[in-house]
Amino acid sequence: MASPNTRATFKEYCLRALGKPVVEINVDDDQVDDRIDEALEYWRDYHFDGSEYTFLKHQVTADDKTNKYITVSANIIGVQSIFDIGDSLSTNNLFNIRYQIALNDLYDLSRYDLVPFYMNMQNIQLIEEILVGRAPIRFNRHVNKLHIDMDWDKVNVGDFIVAKVYQKVDPDTHTDAWNDRWLKGYATALIKRQWGQNLVKYEGMQMPGGVQFQGRAILEDANTEILRLQEEMISAYTLPVHDMIG
Repeated sequence: MASPNTRATFKEYCLRALGKPVVEINVDDDQVDDRIDEALEYWRDYHFDGSEYTFLKHQVTADDKTNKYITVSANIIGVQSIFDIGDSLSTNNLFNIRYQIALNDLYDLSRYDLVPFYMNMQNIQLIEEILVGRAPIRFNRHVNKLHIDMDWDKVNVGDFIVAKVYQKVDPDTHTDAWNDRWLKGYATALIKRQWGQNLVKYEGMQMPGGVQFQGRAILEDANTEILRLQEEMISAYTLPVHDMIG
């Protein structure tokens, strides 16, 4: 299948790219699966199509309040921020500034420029950032716990915490991922390197008919291809690093 859409067809595509069935690929089936998993992890870490930006909604439990963290699924690889929790200048209650502006002034804004209103909202947000701030968060993708350093008494069991997160793209669910051009090339190169590593210890051994194993040549060719693909990933498929000021 020229356009793989399952793990099995993806595996066969990579092996055919290396010469199967014309050439015997001296790689165990488990080794092929390991190299595909390795390629997927690299693709998810660096390719802009390997993860997706989404929102995580979590309902607070009594255990969460005791632990002071929430448990997230293993497919979450990064947490950007959480929505504001608790009272602040901009929360939805009768006495906050945003509500009072909407109550007293919004009906008249249709006759005036919205720039002053927008600038006032920006100023209110700045005041909120200075005087109230945001709840600090801590997250490690290998621990799967989102720590929120706040007073947990201000949230109740049953309340929702919403976080902006990045989660892995699962190719078994979104099958078009198996047909990603870079992923196919990288997985093939990793399998080729495994092939070379399997044969390199037989380097120079002569077979009947004068044929010799050339495992080192296969290994070196695969390493060159892997390096090229990794450089292509950084230059063409990875989102640029954001500048940090302050």
